[in-house]
Formats: sequence, C-alpha cells, structure tokens
Amino acid sequence: MTLEEKIGYSFKNKQLLKQAITLAHGSKAAAYERLEFLGDRVLGLIIADLLYKVHPQEWEGDLAKRFTALVREETLAMLASVLSLHSFLITKEDDLRHNQSILADVLEAIIGALFLDGGLKVAQNFVEPLFEDLIYQKIQPPIDAKTALQEWGHKHKLGLPSYTVVERTGPDHAPLFKVELKMNGYKSIIGVGSSKRIAEQAAAEQFLAENNHDTQ
Repeated sequence: MTLEEKIGYSFKNKQLLKQAITLAHGSKAAAYERLEFLGDRVLGLIIADLLYKVHPQEWEGDLAKRFTALVREETLAMLASVLSLHSFLITKEDDLRHNQSILADVLEAIIGALFLDGGLKVAQNFVEPLFEDLIYQKIQPPIDAKTALQEWGHKHKLGLPSYTVVERTGPDHAPLFKVELKMNGYKSIIGVGSSKRIAEQAAAEQFLAENNHDTQ
C-alpha cells in the first residue's frame, strides 16, 4: 500500500508529500519543518473544532485538557506508527525512523501538505477519522502526568516538583534528554525521552507509579 492510499488522498502536487516525509537536515529546500509548522496549526484548529462539537457541555478547562492530550507528541507519534509512517520516511539514517519526536513532526508535516494541496476540508478528512477513537474513548478529560503530580503535591502540601536537565546526548536531529525530578521529602527520579517535555512526563509518571499509593 502506498502512503497516499494510507492517507486516503491523491496529491495534485506530489512534491508536497515528498517534502513532508524527507528528513534532509540542513537542507532548507527539502526540510519538512516548514510543513510541520503549518500542520501543527491546522491540526490544532481541527481538533479544537471537533472537541467543541463532541463535548458541548464541557467548559474551557476540560476541553483544554483533552486538547493537550490529543495533540501532544506522544499521541502523534503513536498515530504515526499506526500509519506505519516510519516505512515511508526518506532518510539515510535508519535510526531516525523510530524517533518519536520525528514521527510526530512528520505527521504534522503531512497535515500541512494536505492543507496546502487540498484545503482545510481535505485535512479534516484525514485528521478526523485518525483521531476519532481517541476523541470518543475517554468520558473524563485526561490529565497528563506532570499535571497529576502537581495536583498530588498540592493535595499533600509538598509544594511543586522541580525538573532539571542533567544530561543531553545524541545529534541535534535525534537528541536524548535525561531529566531529574525532585519532590520535597522524596528520592529524586530520572526520566528519559527524545525531548525535554517527554523526559519530564516520563519522570512524573514514574514518580506517581512509585509513590502515589503511600499518602492516599
């Protein structure tokens, strides 16, 4: 199956799709980053519109939590894997094919390419079915690990957690971050991820898994 078949759209300008999946770092002519910049905004509009329609009784705060969970890097990378985007990437570095951050960015780049080639409706026709299960599957608005930890710390009068980058390795296009989480009275936790935010989330998730049971 071709990528266009997976996407469900035949591009008039094939070069747009090629640009969206080309990891030519340092080459502005072929870089996907510009399309990703546009696709990020288009995706945000489509998801916000969907949430507004699907959850008519919810206030802005709950809608914002749902929105954040749907457009975060982890969710986009998971959906990129569902589409097997890694097998379509144009790159000389195979290790990049499974980089979570890059897969998320490429998915947004494809959305940007769809918008440029066919307009908002074409982008919606791709995004809405892709996100449908995620939008409907959770009755309660999701809370990410960092927010959950912050609320937990406030509840138990522990103050706010602190996050510090203790190590950054790897090339610029595929970095690996180690972040140390500290919470008053508890041992520090190290989280690892392909971005600072993902490493922070990983640390928060681990902290909650290890400690959330002891002061309920």
